[in-house]
Amino acid sequence: MAVKIAVIGGGGVRTPLLTYGLAGSGVPVAELALYDLDFGRARLMAMLGQQVAPFPVRAVPRLEDAVEGAAYVLSSIRVGGIAARARDERIAIGHGYPGQETTGPAGVAMALRTVPVVLDHARIIERLAPRAWYISFTNPAGLISQAVAAHTNLRAIGICDTPSELFHRIAEMAGGPVECGYAGLNHLGWIYSVRQAGREILPELLHDEARLRGLYSADLFDPALIRALRLIPTEYLFFYYGQRRALRNQQRAGSTRGAEVEKLTSALFDAIQAQAPPDALETYRRYLMRRNASYMKLEAEAGSAFAEFGDQPDPFAAATGYHRIAVETLRGLNSDAPRRVVVNVPNRGAIADLEPEDVVEVPCSVSRSGAVPGRIGRLPDAVRGLVLAAKAYERTLIRAATEKRASLARLAMLEYPAIAQWEPAVEVLDALIAGDPDLSYLDTSR
Repeated sequence: MAVKIAVIGGGGVRTPLLTYGLAGSGVPVAELALYDLDFGRARLMAMLGQQVAPFPVRAVPRLEDAVEGAAYVLSSIRVGGIAARARDERIAIGHGYPGQETTGPAGVAMALRTVPVVLDHARIIERLAPRAWYISFTNPAGLISQAVAAHTNLRAIGICDTPSELFHRIAEMAGGPVECGYAGLNHLGWIYSVRQAGREILPELLHDEARLRGLYSADLFDPALIRALRLIPTEYLFFYYGQRRALRNQQRAGSTRGAEVEKLTSALFDAIQAQAPPDALETYRRYLMRRNASYMKLEAEAGSAFAEFGDQPDPFAAATGYHRIAVETLRGLNSDAPRRVVVNVPNRGAIADLEPEDVVEVPCSVSRSGAVPGRIGRLPDAVRGLVLAAKAYERTLIRAATEKRASLARLAMLEYPAIAQWEPAVEVLDALIAGDPDLSYLDTSR
């Protein structure tokens, strides 16, 4: 039976890519309803989406109308828009931390303004589509998934394409299919095993410097670091393991990723509003290629987001990406046959070091029954402390958002390994609150 799918944040720039993925997913779609606070942008994304989808794609002005009757609700919101990201990143750099939207001070601000909005949305979904699967792209994905799991009754799964992208690069380096053992939290995960044709090949990869350097879109990690860990980190570990280099490069470039994406995206919307749909779709395709080509270049190399996109693959046809992980998850949820997908779900004993209700990012068996995490056991010694501290931060920051207490936000920042200092935490939080009307709900007196 064909189903209705709703997208909260449907005016976001990756919505047409998601629409394309749904069109080829095999999931029978009766309608794709796009809701966004910026209805004009949602209409533009619906126009582009209709170029690649055989099913109706429509912008809907009310959240209630979008989610009512939906079998799947996908959330991909950015509270405050890209301007808030750029502002947060500038504030972080000004206080001596790298500016990155999900990690460090900017990640704190993003979470604090997003948790209340997501929980408001959840209450509407619980009322109008209580049996829907809620699939969240919304960043910071792990923390948001933790908040949803702790404070709602939604059938919820958090997704991110970071692990699958790294798996794909490893398979290319290995010359064929691999199965990767992976564990951690969102944007804080590691590959601890790589098996090919039943044989463990991680030790070989660890001693191949050229392969290790080729695993990432930019020069992020010293191969000696990866060999010392005996684990392959996902790219966001750069903002823990390479904090000083990331900050120096942003200072050298005089910009942040958020500021450059803001310019690229503004130019995109200016262009496509004046174009016929087929031309607008090609402009959109080139936007994605340029954005992908510049990913992590500024932070790792002080490069520019406006570099030519060279041999970037067509984002619609790429083997990995935002739309592919959504499709894999939906295919699993729409089938009795389980699929192995890395998603964010409550731990339930998967990682022995964490509590059952803690949301973790691990390979899961995804089917109509939901997402069942595979057993990992204990985390490696080299990363256990970092994961435990990051999870403590997530729990406390969610309390800060739900109890509206700035003092808890400061404690969370002290617990957070990406900050972990009291005076700077106080100063940077005060600056974030002062610059952001979406954080005015925090009670600074307690």
